[in-house]
Amino acid sequence: MNPEMTYPVTDQQLHEKLKSQPVLITGADGFVGSHLTEKLLELGAHVHVLVRPTSSGMLHNIGHIRTKIVTHRGDLTDKQAISVALKALKTDGGKPYIFHLGAQAHVGESWDRPYETLATNVLGTINLLQSVVDVGLQVERIDVAGSSEEYGNIREDVRQLYKFDEKGGLILDETSPLNPQSVYATSKVAADFLTRNYFKSYGLPTIVTRMFNNYGPRQNPRFITGTIITQALCRDVVNLGFVDSKRDFCFVKDGARGHIHVTLYGNPGETYVYGYGQNVTILEWYNMIIEIGREEGLWKEKELKINQENRSRLGNSEVMELRVGYDKINKLTGWKPEFSWRDGLRETIRWFCDNRPVWIGRVDW
Repeated sequence: MNPEMTYPVTDQQLHEKLKSQPVLITGADGFVGSHLTEKLLELGAHVHVLVRPTSSGMLHNIGHIRTKIVTHRGDLTDKQAISVALKALKTDGGKPYIFHLGAQAHVGESWDRPYETLATNVLGTINLLQSVVDVGLQVERIDVAGSSEEYGNIREDVRQLYKFDEKGGLILDETSPLNPQSVYATSKVAADFLTRNYFKSYGLPTIVTRMFNNYGPRQNPRFITGTIITQALCRDVVNLGFVDSKRDFCFVKDGARGHIHVTLYGNPGETYVYGYGQNVTILEWYNMIIEIGREEGLWKEKELKINQENRSRLGNSEVMELRVGYDKINKLTGWKPEFSWRDGLRETIRWFCDNRPVWIGRVDW
């Protein structure tokens, strides 16, 4: 344990470390990035964001806090744009923290957009890391967001390297073998290794974080939680594909806290994983969502139609079981999830119910 901290870490301690501290968040207008941006502002940080430029200049998820942040516009594939943002950060005083969350994050779409996925996730990461070196920016930490998808399915040839609970359930942690099953997962593995390369070669204080299966307000409705909720709000029949896979769902506000805890207290060159610590099948997740929506009076009973062959993942690339063991981050700072699945889902359902104009044009059902 860090001698400068008490255990577990409190928001007051985080505020003391972050007050007026410059930070940069890539992908800040995205789902997780927007929640992280709000939390860092709450903790007193001086927040810079790098967001993708659009013709309208609209900020979809952080427009309500645009006057409280410094906005830089540029694509991660454009090294010059990144360098401009880092040079501005360099004049802000102090050694900043960088949270690199910008990515093409949809697993299924990575098969339809493989070149964009690799360009954003791999080239974008090396552009950021190399630009930090090139502009001579001294940083406290660089958090590069990985993914639980990097683990894929169990590799039977090295089964002895995995951890299991007393009932035979798989537990994935920082030591588990990687076995990516999609273009997205492979791009994240590449970004992870580049991050560690720059720690070893240039001494950049980089950290890799892998958050398991985030969900919450503002998430793209094409991810499974939003797919279920939006159909339930609009239809009497909910259509799903493969529902037997198991996922470890972590509420986005817990995930944002995890990014902050690791980045402020983690050891450079290391990897930290976190999530809820339990998993459920997609079918069980569906049943929980429908039950909570009924309790809230948002819908009545729904008919579920399952087409197991209708998958967004090609061939046999489905990842069957994800569940995290978050002992390392818990021992580091005392981090653990604060939101139960039911509480997190209740807040998520309410957001989708109250923000139909925001998501209705993005559904793909």
